[in-house]
Parts: sequence; structure tokens; C-alpha cells
Amino acid sequence: MSMEPPHREPLDRRSVSIKVLATPTLPGPVVDLRPITVDDAPAMLRSLGDTESTRLTGTQGSFTLEQIERHVARIVSAPDRHDFAITRPGDLTYVGEVVLMDIDDDNRAAHFRIALASESLFGQGLGTAATQRVIDFAFDDVGLHRIELEVYAFNARARHVYEALGFRVEGVKRDALWQDGEFHDAVVMSMLSTDR
Repeated sequence: MSMEPPHREPLDRRSVSIKVLATPTLPGPVVDLRPITVDDAPAMLRSLGDTESTRLTGTQGSFTLEQIERHVARIVSAPDRHDFAITRPGDLTYVGEVVLMDIDDDNRAAHFRIALASESLFGQGLGTAATQRVIDFAFDDVGLHRIELEVYAFNARARHVYEALGFRVEGVKRDALWQDGEFHDAVVMSMLSTDR
């Protein structure tokens, strides 16, 4: 008995596109996500002083408040990204950011990144909740098919969260980051809308 795969009509890519949306506010029980604004620039600058947060994200260099303000002014109107400030419910204070960027309409794909503002915020479920909320937004509201991220091999906590939420390892970029006197690998991970 032969098992033929079910017949599927070819996908007409012209009929499928991502939805261009303004970055919304996404409330939740653990975190609220709201659009980043220039008013967040001072908190963003302070977060760049947190040694562990910048180590885990591979952030290098130093920035001024004016540079961050210019960066935020540029990204808030960029059509290929959604930049969210992570806040606690009922409190608009910036505690981190989560971003869908490099949104590719043709391939219904985007890159993902997240950073909590301080090591003191780790272990509270904020990053997990923000990541899950952005995954839901990306697939259900924007209409993406693929989300990709990179996580440094030494960031086992983040990799564990990504795997628990459904991201799969695709490969390794060897010696992708020079930090603390040595090279570190970056693990490439992705999730498809069909993985959920």
C-alpha cells in the first residue's frame, strides 16, 4: 500500500502578505509591551551600564544619550520593525526591550532580539513572557511564517527559554563574538508558524 502525500494546491504568494501595522501596546499578565519612545532613551542608556545584560547580548561600544535618542527617533517610524518597551502591568517604566526587526514581506520572516535592562530583572519570567507575547503577535497579527534569532553559546538561560517556547537550533556561527579576550559562538535558532 503506497502512502501518497495529500494533494496541496501551490501557494499563490501574491495572496499572502504580512500585515503592516503600527506597533501596538500588548498587555499581559506578567508584562505589558508598548512602543518604545524617545522618552525611554534615558532608561535605555542606563541599561547599557549593566555589565551582565550587555555581556549576554554582546553589546560593544559606548553610546551617548543623544545617539540613543536619534536611534529611537529613527526606529519608531521604520516600516520593517516593531520595537517594544517591556514594562510591568500598570507601570510604564522601561525594564527592557523586545524587537522584531528586518521584517521581510516577501519571505514573511523577521529577526528577533530581547534585552532586559538589568541583571536584577533576571529570573522573574519577564523575558519569557515578553518573548511569548511577541511570538504570538508575529504569527497571529503580523502574519509572519518565520522568526529567527541568534544567542551566544555562553547564554544558556536564554537558549533554554527559546527552546522551551519552541525555537529550534539551525546551526552555529563559529567565533562570531570577540568578548573578554576570547571568541564565542552564536547559536542560530528559528521558529516557524507551523511549529506551534
